[in-house]
Amino acid sequence: MKYFNKTLIVMLVALLINACAGPTPREVEEEKIDKRGAVINTQLASGYIQRGDMKVAKEKLLKAMKLDATYVPAYTTMAVLMAMINKPVEAENYYLQALDLAPLNPELQNNYGTFLCNNKKYDEAFKMFDKVLNNSFYNTPEKAHANYGYCLLQKTKPDYKAAEKHLRLALKSNPRLISTLLAMAELGIDTKQYLMARAYTQRYHALARPDSHSLWIQIQAEYALNDKKYFLQLSRKLMELFPRSDEASLLARLAPL
Repeated sequence: MKYFNKTLIVMLVALLINACAGPTPREVEEEKIDKRGAVINTQLASGYIQRGDMKVAKEKLLKAMKLDATYVPAYTTMAVLMAMINKPVEAENYYLQALDLAPLNPELQNNYGTFLCNNKKYDEAFKMFDKVLNNSFYNTPEKAHANYGYCLLQKTKPDYKAAEKHLRLALKSNPRLISTLLAMAELGIDTKQYLMARAYTQRYHALARPDSHSLWIQIQAEYALNDKKYFLQLSRKLMELFPRSDEASLLARLAPL
């Protein structure tokens, strides 16, 4: 009996030592391979998403998550994919799983806030943007300010004053945010600040090629400012470059050339 007890104790001690010893070199190497596989499959999925092959992209992401259940980009990419194919419930589930893994990641919080806004969950979105902006370690606050501003403008009753504040803060950090410049120009039209609308479309056109939408914004500003020269110049440009656009039809109703 004493021999049995001693043997049992020796066996238990051996098991405890093995348990405390951690993974073997082979296990460590296999884990590294799995983590690399998760990264590679997520990168491949992003490529398939860009090409529009959502089925294969989803397969790659599921494989990535199977290889490494803690790899956050796999979950966030899957969330984006689900949103793109109009499955918001599934998209939100993947965002929440990602946040469980990285609850303090400001980039993830910003993306989730944008998702919430696009799904008209405005109050939840604003709380998420506030979290991001209160994080002093976040290196690109202009992204959160810009998204905050866009979201405020998407509401049924836009909060123009608050939106303008956030958009200006975004441009203060990065004056070359072209989508934010255009948003400020649109805000100028909506609030009848036509000089502001003109200024921001000019800044936009200095950085990006004019499109029918940006031209139409400035055309409206020039019309309101009674600047016939620029109005005609921009109107002709719109009709020459984008004769079949919706904006061309709007122009024809505003002032037939």
